[in-house]
Amino acid sequence: MTSFEMHTIETSAEDSRPMLENSQKAFGRIPGLHVVMAEAPALLQAYQQLHQMFAEQTSFDNDELTVVWQTINVEHNCTYCVPAHSGIAKRMKVDGAIDDALRDETPLPNARLEALRSFTLAVTCGRGHVEEAELQAFLDAGFTRRQVLEVILGLSQKVMSNYTNHLAGTPVDEAFKGFAWQKAGKDAA
Repeated sequence: MTSFEMHTIETSAEDSRPMLENSQKAFGRIPGLHVVMAEAPALLQAYQQLHQMFAEQTSFDNDELTVVWQTINVEHNCTYCVPAHSGIAKRMKVDGAIDDALRDETPLPNARLEALRSFTLAVTCGRGHVEEAELQAFLDAGFTRRQVLEVILGLSQKVMSNYTNHLAGTPVDEAFKGFAWQKAGKDAA
């Protein structure tokens, strides 16, 4: 497999340096995903902007954000993002039972979150082609048309990170190694 450089602020593309410096200030370290993305400044910028928009400008609460992120991470079998988002969920004070159920692909603690996971999976697996009954079940669970579109925003962010990590083989950050994860069952690849 082609290896990708794990950039530092000094070795990254010049346009990436301010973004890596911001990551360093925000997290006290530079996440592995960011140092890989630094090779392509436009990708790093787009990812960081989509992450901020999804986390701060959508109508989802912290539990719901976690459901969208982890549903996609698990479906895409991203061994970097699942541990990272487990750490993020803990920092966001999401009930550990929610994260565990997402990681283990077991039922969530309530029907509303399960409806969100089912719809997110339908959009992800169907590449945007969703059966009318799946869409209606999501709306019937109390979600809105706005949230239908916000799931697409979250999916867009996760495609950037999951696919980058697959291609680069990004190692799990030290801060998230305690949340290491592997997909269980026959679908593991």
